[in-house]
Amino acid sequence: MRAPKSSTASRRPTVVILLGAALIFSVLILCIQSSYFTGRRTELNKEEINILSNFQSRVQQCVASRGLGLTADIIDHCRLVLKFPEGTNSTWYNAQFKIFEPLEYKYDVCETILLWEQYRNMTTVLTREYLDVRPNGWWDYAAKRIAQLGADKCYNRSLCEEHLNLILPAKPPFHPRQFSTCAVVGNSGDLLKTEFGQEIDEHDAVFRDNEAPVNERYAKHVGLKRDFRLVVRGAARNMAAILNGSSDEVLIIKSVTHRDFNAIIESLPNPVYLFQGIVLRRGAKGTGMKSIELALSMCDVVDIYGFTVDPGYTEWTRYFSSPRKGHNPLQGRAYYQLLECLGVIRIHSPMRAARTQDWSNVPSKESIKRAHLAALRLKKIQMEQTLELGPFTNCKVWGTASSDLSGFISGSPHMKEKRKKSNYSKWELLPLESLRKEAREHYSEVGGVSLYKMDGNKLDDLVCVKHE
Repeated sequence: MRAPKSSTASRRPTVVILLGAALIFSVLILCIQSSYFTGRRTELNKEEINILSNFQSRVQQCVASRGLGLTADIIDHCRLVLKFPEGTNSTWYNAQFKIFEPLEYKYDVCETILLWEQYRNMTTVLTREYLDVRPNGWWDYAAKRIAQLGADKCYNRSLCEEHLNLILPAKPPFHPRQFSTCAVVGNSGDLLKTEFGQEIDEHDAVFRDNEAPVNERYAKHVGLKRDFRLVVRGAARNMAAILNGSSDEVLIIKSVTHRDFNAIIESLPNPVYLFQGIVLRRGAKGTGMKSIELALSMCDVVDIYGFTVDPGYTEWTRYFSSPRKGHNPLQGRAYYQLLECLGVIRIHSPMRAARTQDWSNVPSKESIKRAHLAALRLKKIQMEQTLELGPFTNCKVWGTASSDLSGFISGSPHMKEKRKKSNYSKWELLPLESLRKEAREHYSEVGGVSLYKMDGNKLDDLVCVKHE
């Protein structure tokens, strides 16, 4: 009886040894794999960081040469601090914190370049297809775009459609890269120190804000060309007076429509839309910044005029009215300067001596493209996401728009005759073949998909709509 017992006992160490060897082998394989992938990730991080660090140096040089006294101190491959020179007149007072505005501002270049390069591919006008595709688009989101609805949700969808019908195109009326050069004209009193009027009018499209007058009195300073006008809710009440007989200018309301607006819109021959933007806590605020977002979604080159805030700034002025208190000027100017050195805009001001139009110190399109790709890859690595880097990498919501557009062109059956014969067809029925080559190429590159921002304080999250 003892012999079998001895045989069983002798086999136990063998089993234990085999199990131990298998465990050691598994751990070894796991360590090798972990080391391999960690090595790849570290190597990839290093490559992207080098690209971004080199780009930061280019941005730093650009600020030094174009910043009119601003300097850029690099913190790391993504972050930098823009500083005004000592003794800059800091006049804006923050009553909440009981301090004057500081003379330095920290920015994340990686996030900034991701945001603004994304705008180049986006639709910034609210459309029916966006509301149809977005989860709870009609139930929840549409209600937020209608003032005095009397409810926080569209419990009565027909009522919401009635409010929005006049300003809701079926699909995007404008396309990325539709225009080559665009001028965004702010309302700063600095415009009166210049004669940019003819230069502004030579752009393919001109964007203006709110009640800014366009007439012979100011023509040599701000030009006469009128294509797009972004208006806030208060200014929208004066749409007819603002247009002053200009039937071609497109009006885009910045935030919400109002039941009182419909009566005005029905009598106008002008296209009127709602801005489909997002709210981000950036350094520069106001309608001027939204106009830049709007312009960038349709233009290759965006020149801005009338946004100047120099270090000796003492008061907020308008070129057509008395001085008034405005937005935080130093932080705004620093942010605009950063955008210029990221290739987003080109600043024109009376402070730019000689007016040589030399943009050689702004990073090239190729270096901006490399930095954008590096920032996107690095972000995905840090968030442990798959390295999908195509145009749809941030598409969180997908949908398909109907090919049937009958009855969906902006407007409603009860419109006045004047509006029925309006200029909507100039945009909403525009054949793709009539667009410039760059716009057609972009449309083909994204397969005809429209990209929209989700609202809110998020950098990513797009609503992407396929067209049948």
